[in-house]
Amino acid sequence: MKVLHAAAEVFPLIKTGGLADVVGALPEALMAQGADVRLVLPGLPAIAKGVEGQRVVCELGALFGAGRVTLRLGRLAHNGVAAYVIDAPYLYQRPGNPYLALDGSEWPDNLQRFGLLGWVAAHLAAGELDPDWTPDVLHAHDWHAAMACAYAACHPGTRAATVFTVHNLAYQGLFDEGDFHLLGLPSRLMVPVGLEFHGQLSFMKAGLKYAGRITTVSPTYAHEIATDAFGCGLDGVIRARGADVSGILNGVDGDVWNPAADRLTAAPYSAGSLDGKALCKAALQRELGLHVDAGAPLFCVVSRLTTQKGLDLLLDALPALLDFPAAGGPQLAVLGNGDPALEAAFAQAAALHPGRVAVRLAYDEALAHRMIAGADAMLVPSRFEPCGLTQLYALRYGTVPVVRQVGGLADTVVGATQASVLDDLATGFSFGPATPAALAQALRQAVAAHGQPALWRQLMRRGMAQNFSWEAAAVQYMALYKGATAASGMKAHV
Repeated sequence: MKVLHAAAEVFPLIKTGGLADVVGALPEALMAQGADVRLVLPGLPAIAKGVEGQRVVCELGALFGAGRVTLRLGRLAHNGVAAYVIDAPYLYQRPGNPYLALDGSEWPDNLQRFGLLGWVAAHLAAGELDPDWTPDVLHAHDWHAAMACAYAACHPGTRAATVFTVHNLAYQGLFDEGDFHLLGLPSRLMVPVGLEFHGQLSFMKAGLKYAGRITTVSPTYAHEIATDAFGCGLDGVIRARGADVSGILNGVDGDVWNPAADRLTAAPYSAGSLDGKALCKAALQRELGLHVDAGAPLFCVVSRLTTQKGLDLLLDALPALLDFPAAGGPQLAVLGNGDPALEAAFAQAAALHPGRVAVRLAYDEALAHRMIAGADAMLVPSRFEPCGLTQLYALRYGTVPVVRQVGGLADTVVGATQASVLDDLATGFSFGPATPAALAQALRQAVAAHGQPALWRQLMRRGMAQNFSWEAAAVQYMALYKGATAASGMKAHV
């Protein structure tokens, strides 16, 4: 089976969140299941430079405002996966991240930049651009690539099945409806039952309306987005798709995230030999300027600093955490950037509590490894969480998660109760309401458990025993692809 993944980012070349980790790991896992997998990516500076051995597939000419567009094919160095690069310097060769300028504003031509990504993906799926390779499945990821599903649905000759994965419904790719003509799609699509969304053009709806199958990155999130509370105004569209929507839990790349072989941490360790974790904790405390105290429970956050991640709840609960009785007093380490108000509030907390609160306002992949290895507990108090990868990395590293019971967090962390501890099922701590009080209660439980070394080791080892490999996810995706290709022969174009 030939599968083409369309996405805006891929680890390790460019990453703003978990999407890049998925696109970096899932294709290799699918190849292990026998699939022939390729990627199609925008020619952003890091991608244009990082994809090796590129050769020209075809010259596309002037498109989407760019005077020259060339399609090239090369391979990712870290896993050998074939990748098409859309070389359009006018649209992609610029500083900033894939979506935002250096000042944090959205690029004004994002409609054209990601419209081109979807257009190229759909034309590859139609067998038009590469005479040597035509996919059976076009798999588009998040709003950036979603328009591929609309282009494919409008072309009666496209035989490839389409799959669309929602990584985060809150980011929808909304644009002025007056710019719809720039996409070159039939005007009949710009209606409420098509791409129109409250007077705007929605890329996200292109995937939700026109993909043959829709997936989310966890089973619970697939159910949640069909409700008013989590549907971001699109829950009716999602409910209308019925059984076409399913959830497949993300995995963890065991080569990248492995405490026994992680060269980015101070010392290796495993579930059978945890001494190295104590060395990682001491090294992290020294690096961040925290009091070096083995008995102090060290909580960490590795996240974008947004209210979605519930980090305002953590700020409100922080005084209670720091007042909890514990040897040396609980500590907090935060790594991430985002909302300026949250950045300022965490920086102020670090200034007010030297030696007990440390904050690094940056994206730093290497420091993330050291924090996950060195901390005792990982905080993920999200208001909603499609999957969450941080808690999966934490479990693998014996860093006990404290999470809100939503989305993928509910699917992956078993909260410690009297029954779950007795049955040796508990892997962390969870709470329900999105309130500081509920989070504070979960933190209180975690601090108390940390004071019981035997119980804490039990939680660590049970977490490290969990298997969230990409192999399991790849098996489910292959089954989904087979069902989608069987159904694609009966589809009607729009």
